[in-house]
Amino acid sequence: MNRDASREWEEEGKTRPRIGVISILKGILLCFVFLLIGVAAFASVLGVIMLQEITQDLPPVEQIGGIQPSLTSVVYDRKERVIARLFEENRSWADIRQVSPWAIKAILAAEDSEFYEHQGIRLKAIARAIMRDIESGAARQGASTITQQLARMLYLNRERTFQRKASEAILAIRMEKEYTKDQILELYINMAYFGHGAYGIGAASQVFYGKPPSELSLAEASMLAGVLPAPNSYTPIRHPDKAKIRQNYVLTRMVDVGMISPEQKDQALSANLTYARKAEAKASFVMEDAPHFVSHILFKQLLPKYGRDRIYRGGLRVFTTIDLDLQKQAEEVISKMKFEGALVALDPNTGEILALVGGRNFDESKFNRATQAYRQPGSAFKPIVYATALENGYRPVDHALDAPLHFANGWSPKNSDAKFKGEVTLTAALAQSINTVAVRLAQVIGVSAIREQARRMGITTPYLPEDLSIALGSSSLTPLEMGAAFCVFANNGYGVEPFGIKQILDNNGNSIEQNGPVLTNALSPETAVTMRSLLMQAVSWGTGSRAKVKDYQVFGKTGTTNEWTDVWFVGGVPDLVVVVYVGNDNHKTLGRAFGGTVAAPVWQEFVEQAVKTLGTPTAFKIPSGVGVESVTICRSTGFLAAKSCPQKVNIMMPVGQAPYSICPWHGGDILTARGDTNAPQLILTPEDGNIRMDYLLEDEWRNDEVQTADMFPPMPPPNFEAPLPPPDQWPYIHDPAPANDIESRYQELLDQYNIR
Repeated sequence: MNRDASREWEEEGKTRPRIGVISILKGILLCFVFLLIGVAAFASVLGVIMLQEITQDLPPVEQIGGIQPSLTSVVYDRKERVIARLFEENRSWADIRQVSPWAIKAILAAEDSEFYEHQGIRLKAIARAIMRDIESGAARQGASTITQQLARMLYLNRERTFQRKASEAILAIRMEKEYTKDQILELYINMAYFGHGAYGIGAASQVFYGKPPSELSLAEASMLAGVLPAPNSYTPIRHPDKAKIRQNYVLTRMVDVGMISPEQKDQALSANLTYARKAEAKASFVMEDAPHFVSHILFKQLLPKYGRDRIYRGGLRVFTTIDLDLQKQAEEVISKMKFEGALVALDPNTGEILALVGGRNFDESKFNRATQAYRQPGSAFKPIVYATALENGYRPVDHALDAPLHFANGWSPKNSDAKFKGEVTLTAALAQSINTVAVRLAQVIGVSAIREQARRMGITTPYLPEDLSIALGSSSLTPLEMGAAFCVFANNGYGVEPFGIKQILDNNGNSIEQNGPVLTNALSPETAVTMRSLLMQAVSWGTGSRAKVKDYQVFGKTGTTNEWTDVWFVGGVPDLVVVVYVGNDNHKTLGRAFGGTVAAPVWQEFVEQAVKTLGTPTAFKIPSGVGVESVTICRSTGFLAAKSCPQKVNIMMPVGQAPYSICPWHGGDILTARGDTNAPQLILTPEDGNIRMDYLLEDEWRNDEVQTADMFPPMPPPNFEAPLPPPDQWPYIHDPAPANDIESRYQELLDQYNIR
């Protein structure tokens, strides 16, 4: 700068800058710039490192769409009514298109009104939240979009840290790029927890209001949306005041964003809501109805076949054969009994289990007496013996002796009244449940033939005796088995396999299992129809008279064991077979209780309601081609009944087997009876040779040769020559499945499958 210039600065009053100061300022500025660049670079590197650390454990984007939420498996009755829910988390998937618009709007207004505008995060809200966190010195909840909340539900914990929030935001951005808004929202409303064990809007609408989510009103939807931030604190079931405040908040938000009018808000707030929740869903299964049946199919079929994860997380739909109306009726009649017991109802044409009750109170005892109680059926087993005899050529009109029996081992079977009636028809012997006749038949036809016939009819127990006691029901078997056997009489000769599951669908609606009738030839149709008609006599005038149902054809048989420890009634009407068992778990006597006086009235009470519920026919139909005919016989002689016969019985018999002469005792011609080639025959055993004359009827119609035992086919020797084995070797007499053992096994199964 020259002197003239310097003079100009001085004349203008300006201070001349110093060259050193300028240089210093430039240096400082330059250093600051480099520092900023360094800080930025460091921050960038640090940010990259932190981002890598945060994202290295996050799931790849392609895995987000593969989420398999835990879905509730639902068990239905035959009319698709829910009887049980099996779950880890009580969740029923709801398609967003099948959810009430009010529910969608209420959730959006309460949780994320800008959901359809943002890209997964809201920067302004995050900035505000960060400032709050800095001021408080800790990360707090807030500013999360629905997408962020979903990311947290699926992959993250609820730890309040900056790292978790960053992870949440990253996942949200990824999800928004990969999926549509509707897909994200549908997943959110199905994953969210609403309290009381209800996961997702589908389960919540059922638990709170007992309706599907498509039917939620504005008032109901706003109440549900209000509980989302803190379900345990805002539940209207436990905290109605807090819930009402939250509902008001949700409705106010809906007004603010233009979803509803103020008038709609007021109407929703004033609505009186009622709640349908039955119980807290804490366990892995909630059996609303038919607990013994559900436990049966769960532990015998579902869990062993499909495993715990698929049953409790797979969202299966299990359609069963149970009729919920019949089931409730059955549970009611069994609950009123003085003693423990069971009831099984079957469709005899298919084997479908229509009702199954295993005890008076499932909560008090898990022992399923319908499927797990191996008990002696007593005389209820006799129809199998008689059916075997008919299959081997014997007829209802034939005679046998009701007379004393004594075997070398000391066994001497008696009748319940300790009396003997002498020579009787098989028709009368079955109807009046005469023990000595059943044993004599077993001697004639053989124990092995009876065992084989029982197997064909559905008796599966391993505790089937190999001696003559089988004739008196010394087997140990379950009520379900007895029901299967009697189905053969109801359906004209077919063996059926009882089953309880008709179909199973996976969570996509695909069928993974289908079941139907499994039929086998168990009896000839002629024998089955004949036996059914004989068992009708047991109800009409025999030991089962208390099982009569007005205007319906009823067949059945009573059963009573020694010391009155177990009593039964097994029988049916058209399209229905029912078993009622009564007995104490500890095998204590019921106190002179008989099948006809204790079990039959319970059976009658249930069936009387069941026929109305099912609308069953009143009479059995005999298929065309079955060679049977209706005959009316004299109960005493077995000949065709004369007008003066005091006791006439109408039964079915195979064509050509019935006598063609009239009863000679009550008006018929004796000579004609003697010449009748179908005249009733006397069935004798080797032991009857010395006693038969004392118990024979007046037999004017018989030829002398008919009374000779040698005229009968060779008979297998009785199985009682050797001494009886020790009691501990008679599993069919001693309880092979004690109730206490079953209870313990039930708890073991709960532990095995991790069910609580």
